Amino acid sequence: MYSAEVLDHFEHPRNAGVVAGADASVRVENPACGDVLEITAKIDAGRIAAICFRARGCVASMACGSALTELARGRSLDAARKLTREELLRAVGGLPQASAHASHLAMDALAAALRQLAERATAPERSA
Repeated sequence: MYSAEVLDHFEHPRNAGVVAGADASVRVENPACGDVLEITAKIDAGRIAAICFRARGCVASMACGSALTELARGRSLDAARKLTREELLRAVGGLPQASAHASHLAMDALAAALRQLAERATAPERSA
């Protein structure tokens, strides 16, 4: 049985779609179940100014993608790195054990997006 929060995020997803001109764009897949989560984010002054998700998978994966965007939006990159799976689980009112993979998928997607942003920030400028 899913919590009211999971069902609300599933039925009324927040920040669904793609951020135009995103600074980070990642796609993470759970090979065991086939769920896919895509995250796009735009950074402004070291903060996550916009973040969107697209998900293909179970109710819990879609809900975790939605909740994750709410938790991450507006945070500094450092604060976003400190987000925990437990915070995400609290935001969705918990998950049944069989759906725990959804919270891992969301956290993996956030970590991948933050890694991509860090790599871009440290990459040498390319000359034209």
